[in-house]
Amino acid sequence: MGAEFYGANYTQVFLKVVCHTISFTTKTRKVKVMKKHFYALITLFFLFATLHAKEINILAFGDSITFGNGATLQESYPAQLQKIAKHKVINAGLPGEDSSHGAQRLKKLLEQSTDIDIILLCHGANDILHNKSKSILAKNIQKMIETAQKRGIKVLLIGVVNFNFQDLQTLPLYKNLATKYHTAYNGEILKRIEADPQLKSDPIHPNAKGYAKMAKAIFDSLNEAKFLK
Repeated sequence: MGAEFYGANYTQVFLKVVCHTISFTTKTRKVKVMKKHFYALITLFFLFATLHAKEINILAFGDSITFGNGATLQESYPAQLQKIAKHKVINAGLPGEDSSHGAQRLKKLLEQSTDIDIILLCHGANDILHNKSKSILAKNIQKMIETAQKRGIKVLLIGVVNFNFQDLQTLPLYKNLATKYHTAYNGEILKRIEADPQLKSDPIHPNAKGYAKMAKAIFDSLNEAKFLK
């Protein structure tokens, strides 16, 4: 987790203390005193970094997979991601929701919340399961991305697989939209989980172990995109 400094230039403060310490230890030539000041200097620097680190608020938006069906709320991927990332992760998963309702809900939610920095968008499973139009699904995912980006919110799009086929593959529309809108993207994690019965609680939903793998993969994607810096 990176640190952003506001107000006073703490880098200049840090350098001044370094210079003072070097000058002081050169005059005294006492190793013990030098070590004492060095450790105090390091402590001071990290104290400034901790106090002035920017809090990042992450919104996990989706349906039952985001909500955590098949496990407890504490075992859902947003809850497990929060422990890994050390940032607030809000679980905004709504079981049974299709993408049309999701697009409307996200717009209303962001009108009420002004402190979201990142959205993890994993939506469309119910459209796919009920054989709804893929073109409408793509338009709704597009609306969600645009809703977020108009507010300056970074988006990590998570590709959803075609549950209606035995050979599970992530729908191409997700990668296409990620490319078009320059979002971060993970199109592999759900495909890996859905293909492994040991990571699932039922034919659709991950279990606690599956959600843990999902949280770790999303954390890696966030770091790769430098969203947590």
